[in-house]
Amino acid sequence: MPVVLLVVAYLLGTFPSATLIARANGVDISTVGSGNPGASNVTRALGWRKGVWVYVLDALKGAIATGLALGLDGRPLAYWCGAAAIVGHMFPLFRRFKGGKGAAAGSGVLLVLHPIIVPFALALWWIVAKVTGKAAVGTIAAVTLVPVGLAALGRPAWEYFAIGALSVLILAKHWRNFVRIIKREEPAMRSVR
Repeated sequence: MPVVLLVVAYLLGTFPSATLIARANGVDISTVGSGNPGASNVTRALGWRKGVWVYVLDALKGAIATGLALGLDGRPLAYWCGAAAIVGHMFPLFRRFKGGKGAAAGSGVLLVLHPIIVPFALALWWIVAKVTGKAAVGTIAAVTLVPVGLAALGRPAWEYFAIGALSVLILAKHWRNFVRIIKREEPAMRSVR
């Protein structure tokens, strides 16, 4: 059963939310902006309403995978399945392993496992993104906050390390953003519509 759930979680993570929404609006998201199939790039290309839809769908991938495992087998497998959904989103088998960056899917995982942290992470994301004009900077700040928030909750050490590992994975997928931020080439969050 655990192996089946992990495979299901990974496949769920591969659902191409951004690609489908962009394509439905006549846009190939891989050729626009950063080329990343994620909510921020869709927002820049198609406006914030479409970006919100992508975010919600990507978060649902992480939440469903995690919630299913949590209900059937408990927290350890829920973490593994959440991670599998994030990896599926980042490295989708059916799109030559070229996926998103995992932040939205990760927020869905967090919503199931530690819902109290989510409003603080989203608020920090919004404030930092608004002040800097860069969605990636907001994402980096929010992802960095998550392990700190978990430590404050006094959860078991293994959960802290699991969340820390997922946070590092998501931050690592943002390495191009780090480079662009340093070079002052990171695109603004402003949408064209």
